[in-house]
Amino acid sequence: MTTTPSTPSTATTSSRRVVVTGLGATTPLGGDVRTSWEAALAGRSGARPITDDWINEFELPVTFAATAAVRADSVLERREIKRLDPSQQFAVIAAREAWADAGSPEVDPLRLGSVVATGIGGIWTLLTAYDTLKEKGARRVLPLTVPMLMANGPTAAISIEFTARAGAHTPVSACASGAEAIAYGAEMIRSGRADIVLCGGTEAAIHPLPIASFTSMHAMSKRNEDPERASRPFDTARDGFVLGEGAGILVLESEEHAQARGARVYADVLGTGLSADAYHVAAPEPEGAGVSRAILDGLQQAGLQASDIAHVNAHATSTPVGDVAEDKGLRLALGDAVDGIAVSATKSMTGHLLGAAGAVESIFTILALRDRMAPPTINVDDLDPEVTLDVVRKDPRPLPATGTLYGLNNAFGFGGHNVSAVFASR
Repeated sequence: MTTTPSTPSTATTSSRRVVVTGLGATTPLGGDVRTSWEAALAGRSGARPITDDWINEFELPVTFAATAAVRADSVLERREIKRLDPSQQFAVIAAREAWADAGSPEVDPLRLGSVVATGIGGIWTLLTAYDTLKEKGARRVLPLTVPMLMANGPTAAISIEFTARAGAHTPVSACASGAEAIAYGAEMIRSGRADIVLCGGTEAAIHPLPIASFTSMHAMSKRNEDPERASRPFDTARDGFVLGEGAGILVLESEEHAQARGARVYADVLGTGLSADAYHVAAPEPEGAGVSRAILDGLQQAGLQASDIAHVNAHATSTPVGDVAEDKGLRLALGDAVDGIAVSATKSMTGHLLGAAGAVESIFTILALRDRMAPPTINVDDLDPEVTLDVVRKDPRPLPATGTLYGLNNAFGFGGHNVSAVFASR
């Protein structure tokens, strides 16, 4: 990477276009973007039984999850595994793929940023260290425990590896975190703070405590006998989400910088809308008012009308209340235009990656626009009569074959956080 100084752009915030030039992911469907996307189009589920001993040790009521398809310790060096929390490991894996996919661009470190989000952070490190403290004493606690458990650990690891000195940031907004990171990264470029930003989300929370807690609040599916069919967004028989893990990282770049180096561009980031329900710490506002505001703000920033949207990757976690609230929010924002929009809920396959969900699903949205193909929503045997959306079911659906395609990705989080990102095909 060159360290030759560059002059900050004189382009204004409103005129500086943001494009996507690199994608990286490790998910329950695959260890990289290609295999994850192929599995999503094929309608494969990433949910599987948890085989760790702690499932029986703690007598957990849920015994399955959407675990990463490729273990981090099969990709990273042993030294990295010891020094990075699992959430950091996933982020580094995805970031390396995204950076290589972008062509490993040469950029002044002062013009390169990192925005990597998480909903929960280094919970494995935190709780393992506490067990060590109780059982073996303070002297046995590892010296890197705090850097490994802190929520900004993933973005710190990435900024250090890629020498990103324009800023390293960590939005923490529960399950909207990954999408909010994309919004923040795009704003860094629009405002002139950076020319390139590595951004996205990561999560590694398949641990007995989150499973026990989510189950206690009736948020998770208990279909232990049939994990692959447990995540069923918009279906009348849905009974909660399936916990997932992994990371998604995007390389965002100013259009002028990408053009100057002849970069391949996947899509434009046209707009991002953010809002808060201010309603309940866990439940969504039931009429979708906050969801609607985020969508409308994203469309306004993008300069689009509701009728321009061809595809939505819905947040749709497979919870009884949340899916209906999103349906209402989409209809409130888009009106009758929503009837002609192909809506996919890819959590039916990946499970819910919490802080990584918005980033991975933004990648899927971008690839749907690129390939002009909306991925299916699996396990929808009986569409909830309260759901009025045109849900893509069972098989992928072709999107319009010509012209620029516009898509939305929705991400919402406990605490009432709402993010909607608007992308355009190239």
